[in-house]
Amino acid sequence: MGDDQRVRSGRAAWQRRARVTWAVVSVLTVESVIFGLAMLPASVLWAWHYRWTGLPVVLRYVVLAIAFVPTYMLFAIGLMVYSAAVTRLFGWRTHPALETHIADCEWPLLDWARYLVSIHVVRLFAGATFRSSPVWAMYMRLNGARVGRSVWVNSLSIMDHNLLDLGDRCVIGSDAHIAGHIVERGVLKTAPVHIGRGVTIGIGTVIGIGVRIGDHAQVGALSVVPKHSRLEAGRVYGGVPVRDISPSA
Repeated sequence: MGDDQRVRSGRAAWQRRARVTWAVVSVLTVESVIFGLAMLPASVLWAWHYRWTGLPVVLRYVVLAIAFVPTYMLFAIGLMVYSAAVTRLFGWRTHPALETHIADCEWPLLDWARYLVSIHVVRLFAGATFRSSPVWAMYMRLNGARVGRSVWVNSLSIMDHNLLDLGDRCVIGSDAHIAGHIVERGVLKTAPVHIGRGVTIGIGTVIGIGVRIGDHAQVGALSVVPKHSRLEAGRVYGGVPVRDISPSA
């Protein structure tokens, strides 16, 4: 290896470390601020609680205990709203049609990583409370997903929201895995996923990147839809990998 090549290699390694360091510091800082903002309602309640010196101690603690659920709900909703707003503001998104080596740690990959960290934090602290509710669909919409009317998402294993298109009245079963990314031989690849109107995705089913599912199709439980598959409208699919199992197939 010549001197020039060693210099270029060293410069590239330094730049890679600098990018990773900045990405880690920025996401930790942002998530700390978001978490703090979401905690404000509970913090205000606790501050008021310590000022209620004129009330009996038992009554004070009863009120505080009863207030736990509503303050937690406010915290979870705040976490979803603030996280979605910040990722949009900073442009932390999964870039469509991306192919990049993870080891290179380029900015599109680091944007994707910070986006997924934000989604994971919300999923951890708010997902169990609001999954399979209009509030969870609202969060996905705020976070970049195209979500139609009366969509029910009963899964926390859904990533890359900005690459997802969920049609009206589709139902995503428990623990279904839908993502706009895949890693193959150290290369991150991304592609949008389109799920049509009235589609039902069964429990534990895995949907690959670039998949398009036609309107009113059904995918059975524990199935695997390979990447870039096209499922016809109105048909029933199941298996690993999926195949058409419609009564008339």
